[in-house]
Amino acid sequence: MTDREDRLSLGRRRALTSLLAAGTFVGTARTARADVAPGAPSGPASNEKRNQPNNSHAEPANQPGANMRPVIKTQSDYFYRPSIHFSPVAGFMNDPNGLIFDGQYFHLYYQYDPTAPYAGRVHWGHAISTDLYSWQDQPIAIDQTAAGEAYSGCVVMDRENVSGLFPQRPSTAVAAVRSGETSLPSADVPAVSSAPSATQAAVDALSPMLRLDAPDAPPKDQAPGPTSMQSTGQPVNRSPLAPPSPDSLPVLGEPNSSALEKVDIQASESVPPAPAKPAAPPIPGGLVAIYTRATPQKQTQYIAWSPDGGQHFMDYAHNPILDIGRNSFRDPKVFWHEQSQKWVMVVVKAREHKVAFYGSIDLMHWMHLSDFGPAGLFGVDYECPNLIELKVEDRTNGTRWVLFVSVNPGGPQGGSITQYFVGDFDGERFQPEDTVIGLTDFAKDSYAMQVYNDMPNGAATYFAWFGNWQYCEEVPNRSWRGLMTVPRDISLRHDDAGWLRLVQRPRGLEALRGPEIPFPVGRIAAQSGAQVAIPPATAIEFSLTVTVDERPNAQPDGVQGRAGRFIVAFSNSQGETLTIGFDAFSSQLWLDRGELNGFSQPFFTERFSTPLTADSRRFSLRIVLDACALEIFANDGMSVGTALVFPANPLDTLSLQATNAGATVQNVKLYPLRKTMNRQTAM
Repeated sequence: MTDREDRLSLGRRRALTSLLAAGTFVGTARTARADVAPGAPSGPASNEKRNQPNNSHAEPANQPGANMRPVIKTQSDYFYRPSIHFSPVAGFMNDPNGLIFDGQYFHLYYQYDPTAPYAGRVHWGHAISTDLYSWQDQPIAIDQTAAGEAYSGCVVMDRENVSGLFPQRPSTAVAAVRSGETSLPSADVPAVSSAPSATQAAVDALSPMLRLDAPDAPPKDQAPGPTSMQSTGQPVNRSPLAPPSPDSLPVLGEPNSSALEKVDIQASESVPPAPAKPAAPPIPGGLVAIYTRATPQKQTQYIAWSPDGGQHFMDYAHNPILDIGRNSFRDPKVFWHEQSQKWVMVVVKAREHKVAFYGSIDLMHWMHLSDFGPAGLFGVDYECPNLIELKVEDRTNGTRWVLFVSVNPGGPQGGSITQYFVGDFDGERFQPEDTVIGLTDFAKDSYAMQVYNDMPNGAATYFAWFGNWQYCEEVPNRSWRGLMTVPRDISLRHDDAGWLRLVQRPRGLEALRGPEIPFPVGRIAAQSGAQVAIPPATAIEFSLTVTVDERPNAQPDGVQGRAGRFIVAFSNSQGETLTIGFDAFSSQLWLDRGELNGFSQPFFTERFSTPLTADSRRFSLRIVLDACALEIFANDGMSVGTALVFPANPLDTLSLQATNAGATVQNVKLYPLRKTMNRQTAM
């Protein structure tokens, strides 16, 4: 045994000793539950807890016949389709899942209904990228099955096969990787054939059962093993549920066309060929998904493993691995905690407003460590927790642990929101350092964020779902719904009052910039402005730094503010305007999407605001506008606004305006951003 193996083994023994000292593992203890009637909820939960609603939003796609209704495809599907933000080809997408970098590809899994543009029939969609912007669609990775929908979860790299889920590999190949002779993963590395094993025998035995309506576990008289690969080791053809190709849909003409067409997503669209993927890496283990299987009666945690680098996952035959007898217990996020040498799962007891922490050394057996909460916003459901150690930018070598919890509904802005707590984590308990909570966004269309596992150089990078449950199934695009934010790097920084605040910045956006659009602005006098044409149907990035002049007379001056206001406006000749403004008297920023005419709904809030640096007339903005997606990063990411925007006509003019005080404008940069998504858009 190598020194490394000795260290790993010793670390796991210490972790196991610690876990056993604290109590017994929690899991699916079949022997202890032999007296439970089939189908009865397991665990010690009271009837009150068992009967909680399983989520706070309706799933219309689960209604009988919902997925067979024809979809009305209009020009809005092209006009509002972003060109750099990930969106599904068709169907309904919400939370990001399983974010991981495998050494070659960034994986984006996501909650997905491939059959209708409404929530329900939840699968795991999948895409891969090498830059977090240019995505290639992959086959559906985890199906809805007879055991329930595939709700949110995560993916980890089980390099040493501590789970025991992966077939045994030849020792020579494993030794080469451990010694550093073989890079991991690499397209040049050939597939490593599995040695004969009980697991491989199970794969062969189960191959006749592999069909869309098959249960997720083999019959009890068969050996445990994976359930979604043919005996040849090749992925099963799942074309009825793979994302359809936009190229198979008719183009409906230029924006503002009135053409309509009925499209049955499930029946009429072809399946694009999946791009070539390297063989599974020659290591003992590989990618493992931990996620929630959900029915109206129960929510339990499942584990699945991938034999092909993450394209497909095969459920463990004896799932669930964690069942506490509740139907509002979901969204596990698992990470390796180096200090305590164990895997840690963060998962929510949604209706109890609690975050539960579990520990494991093998990803299969989990022991309850502690609960956090109730804490934070009231809300209805707590969802999608993340726990990560973040760097404090203005402290040398300083870090803090940050616990993110999404809330729906109940955000101060209405509907969905993500809150965060700053504190410490010792491997068992999260302890906030104060009673203050933060919000990730001052608008209302960023939800269910998830941080990537195994990022290069330890970067903390996340995606969030670009939407809000109050109106996500009513937005004007019909055949597809849902998109992701741009990838964001996060850290912490003290604000001017000394509080630790989340800092968010777009990751890698510079690589998408086209030739800079000239916009020479230096000084804008009071009651004047400057403007420039922007290319229609093109994503743009705009940034600037502004200092508003001090105004001797601080009395109110109508709608122009006491100390002056500075406005960034995107507009068109039809009278629509999207406004981002700064009020110098209160040092606050606002966003106004109420003068756009493409969408109206009671919960589609028109205006938002956020405080910036108190008593300061200086601020900076970095704005990304991409079809229906608007992201605002103020003061180097200390305040962030994420908002869906639906103009009825293209916004083709960018204007800067000063009211009753002049302003000095610096660092003005305006770039078109090259299209990265292989989707049909307005241009």
